[in-house]
Amino acid sequence: MAQGVRIGRLAHDTGLSVDTIRFYEREGLLREPPRSEGGFRLYAARDVGHLRFIRRAQELGFSLGEVRELLSIQDERGRACTRVRGLIGQKLKSVRGKMESLKALEATLEAALDRCESAAARDACPVLEKFAGNKDGGCDDHEN
Repeated sequence: MAQGVRIGRLAHDTGLSVDTIRFYEREGLLREPPRSEGGFRLYAARDVGHLRFIRRAQELGFSLGEVRELLSIQDERGRACTRVRGLIGQKLKSVRGKMESLKALEATLEAALDRCESAAARDACPVLEKFAGNKDGGCDDHEN
């Protein structure tokens, strides 16, 4: 009989759900494990490390496609670092772009909040008037 841990234990050891582990198998991110005589999946210790790798990469914002690419180059010694550096550079550029967008959104929301607080005594909310398309709503389209 084959040795290994069953999927419930693997889920516990990695902090992932059973469904997530099965999903990773279907997506080809995790090899299909051998099965016991009773049909249970039996995972090896290396599968724990493999799943932790996937989880950490996703926590850093890498998509499943990017994780797949990282896994494919994980064993390349000479070129791996160059390829990973390129992927990280792309991810960093994407994150910085999102941060700029979020900062602009933050400024817009702060301005809207200021208008709401200064207009609290009025009958009409300037932000709702703006959303409704009223030009006199007190919100400027170009305000950040």
